[in-house]
Amino acid sequence: MVREWFFFIMPVFNWVSKRVRVLRVQTQKTVMIIGAGPAGLMAAEYICAQGHQVHVYDAKPSACRKFLLAGVGGMNITHSEAYPEFIQRYYDKADWMDKSLRHFDSDALRDWIYGLGIETFIGSSGRVFPTDMKAAPLLRHWLKRLRDGGIRFHMRHKMVQVSAHTASFDCSGETVTAHADAIVLALGGASWPKLGSDGAWWNVLDQADIELAPLQSANCGFHSHWSEHLRSKWAGQPLKDVSFQVTLENGNIVRRKGECIVTHDGMEGSLIYAFSKYLRDRINRDGKALLTIDLLPLQDDVQVITKLQHTKPKESFSKYLKRTVGISGVKAALLYDTFTKTQFQTPDALARCLKNIPVWFDEVKPIDEAISSAGGVCEQSVNDTLMLLNMPGVFCAGEMLDWEAPTGGYLLTGCFATGRLAGQGVCDWLAAQE
Repeated sequence: MVREWFFFIMPVFNWVSKRVRVLRVQTQKTVMIIGAGPAGLMAAEYICAQGHQVHVYDAKPSACRKFLLAGVGGMNITHSEAYPEFIQRYYDKADWMDKSLRHFDSDALRDWIYGLGIETFIGSSGRVFPTDMKAAPLLRHWLKRLRDGGIRFHMRHKMVQVSAHTASFDCSGETVTAHADAIVLALGGASWPKLGSDGAWWNVLDQADIELAPLQSANCGFHSHWSEHLRSKWAGQPLKDVSFQVTLENGNIVRRKGECIVTHDGMEGSLIYAFSKYLRDRINRDGKALLTIDLLPLQDDVQVITKLQHTKPKESFSKYLKRTVGISGVKAALLYDTFTKTQFQTPDALARCLKNIPVWFDEVKPIDEAISSAGGVCEQSVNDTLMLLNMPGVFCAGEMLDWEAPTGGYLLTGCFATGRLAGQGVCDWLAAQE
């Protein structure tokens, strides 16, 4: 009896399987991803999982070059900050980025990494890292999964033109044209030209009447005018355990603690990067920007004044500063560079100076020296799933969109999240075309 049922059911099963395969072939579309960074690969993975054929194109010989370089000193993949605070790290684009990040936040990103077989941990600063602190193993596992899923890679293909369904590439001096049912542009910003993020796509989209914001330095250093003594003796020294403060145009005050590097012509490093948007915008508007440094952020005015009152006869001023409040080295140099001795003759006056060092910046470091870039495809140029309104079927993701965020995992999370949203948008749009 069982054998009779078997011979009856098998032909039906084979017929149904064949019809399913035919249906899959009929509904499968071809999608082109241009840019093999985190945003592009995330879009590729999502689209491939929905049954479409995905081709990834990139100008460089290998994928995720900027991602790998960012991981050299420790792969900071995201941040554990609570979402209400996390989303505000995207400044005035927080509402726009919320559409991407609410559906793929830092927790979702950590779960996705775990799915690749990579464990993560939260550091003392709240930043999230792979357990081994390296980017290469994560990328290696990811690329294997993508290739095993059927995604095809076309390296050394630099995009020179794009339109709905078609893109042209320069491949070793020859022009190659490819066609697809949908396209995702994930070409990065302009801060790492040697690694492929050269912003060359800007002119291509500008000629297509896509509204764009100028590309600018973000997470960057700034130029200031130090004395010869500070430049020659203290350039390259870390400025640790300080807080920075800026007053915004609307009167709001932004304060953060951290550290940075005093260079021969200004400042570099994580704390100054966190203020780069505010300083850059003020320089763009006024030609200069003021930053106030508190050299003793863990002590209030009263505590500092109390310590400074403990003077000793015949003690040099430098020894007095170091003994009472621990100020020496580059911190003392900043004090001397900013004020004259007549301005801190009393403990009260000296305390005010130590906690309010004004530094003026008048120039932003060049974009090819920046960690990331601001500007790019404007919010009003795309729909809710990041499809270009003037180029239906072409989507944008990652740093080429007009948003920015400080270092600390926010940049990468934004790239992953917008890539996923663009991938979802592609699948929804393709389904609507049937």
